[in-house]
Amino acid sequence: MSFGAAIKSVFSQYVGFSGRARRSEYWWWTLFTILVSIVAAILDSALGLTFVDGSTTGFIGLIASLALLLPSLAVAVRRLHDTDRTGWWLLIALVPFVGAIVLLVFFVLDSTPGANRFGPNPKG
Repeated sequence: MSFGAAIKSVFSQYVGFSGRARRSEYWWWTLFTILVSIVAAILDSALGLTFVDGSTTGFIGLIASLALLLPSLAVAVRRLHDTDRTGWWLLIALVPFVGAIVLLVFFVLDSTPGANRFGPNPKG
């Protein structure tokens, strides 16, 4: 899946928490959110919209983060579905240190072959 196709797919399923998301879709979306955050920080600094002097967090970054929150959660849940895990596994990130590492491993794992309880394999 290409960068543009992944972004289009995530935005077309803005709050779609059912189904499965390929590994490439998730990681292209992650790259997109990082790039949007960098651009928002640059704009906030250039326009003087930061909340605290010297900070890169500002109004544009806040709006961008809020706009990307639900699609990010949705694609993460669909990615977990692709590895045959429920979306509730996202809560493991609340466990200090270990939780984020376990979640990262789940996101990196290959999809389960064929259909699983969350739907057909998106690879075809």
